[in-house]
Amino acid sequence: MKTILGKIDQQMAANLYHGASLALYRDGVWREHYIGTQDGETPVLPGLAYDLASVSKVVGVATICIFLLNSGAIRLDDSLVKYYPEFHDKSVTLRQLLTHTTGINPFIPNRDRLSENELKEAINQITVTDHKAFHYTDINFLLLGFMLEEILGCPLAEMFQKDIFIPWKMTETDFGPVKGAVPTVKGVTDGLVHDPKAKVLGRHAGSAGLFSTLSDLKRFCQHYLEDDFAENLWTNISLSNKTRSIGWNLDGDWIDHTGYTGPFVMLNRKEQCAAIFLTNRTFEYDDRPLWIAKRRELRDVIQVALSR
Repeated sequence: MKTILGKIDQQMAANLYHGASLALYRDGVWREHYIGTQDGETPVLPGLAYDLASVSKVVGVATICIFLLNSGAIRLDDSLVKYYPEFHDKSVTLRQLLTHTTGINPFIPNRDRLSENELKEAINQITVTDHKAFHYTDINFLLLGFMLEEILGCPLAEMFQKDIFIPWKMTETDFGPVKGAVPTVKGVTDGLVHDPKAKVLGRHAGSAGLFSTLSDLKRFCQHYLEDDFAENLWTNISLSNKTRSIGWNLDGDWIDHTGYTGPFVMLNRKEQCAAIFLTNRTFEYDDRPLWIAKRRELRDVIQVALSR
């Protein structure tokens, strides 16, 4: 584990982020580390809630989709329109949405000036192209979230509580705002969500908006490592150029998901190991290409350190 902590120290020294909450699972034991500060002054301590950004996709929508696929309530190659008639294009399938291969052009004119209803309608009419290679976009999971609300008849916030958070005893996970959460941008406090579309859609956002803690995410990971529902997730379901599981990135024996504000979760069911990394790398500045490269370095170090 020294190599992982050394890499984090190196990245903090390079001013990538001020601090992090880290949980590592191997040999049946979780080990937690609280490193650095939240904002250059306030120390990172146990119990902190972080903006999960796109890690929300797997904590919420993807998990519900897996449940429904396993039960036969939905099928991968069905059209989205079968379950969500408000969408305009019958060619888009659930498999494409879950693997980011829809060909959707995510551009929405005047996006940040739209109301909740206007944004939802713009997403329902979003442009679908013939380019079906992997192209990650929040729109895919916003549409899946709208579909789940249509099928199950309640807002995502209620659905997640009833079907995931309460059964799995994730008492510290919910949509923001969350008082006292780690700030993602200097001067913005009390757990206001960072993602602009999630700000508008609130408890109906399937792509971002959840806040959680190491403690809750450890419970979440344990269910993925042990429960029958997740047994077949380490299988590629994508028909395109990038291996993907149901909502998750698939990299050999690992599934993972990252979030814009810095967090990521990694799971290896075969070797029974996992990592949860929570940080607020957007607090001081936002250099996304740099962060993507440095995050990859950290994830590579974690994979090597946890693998047998």
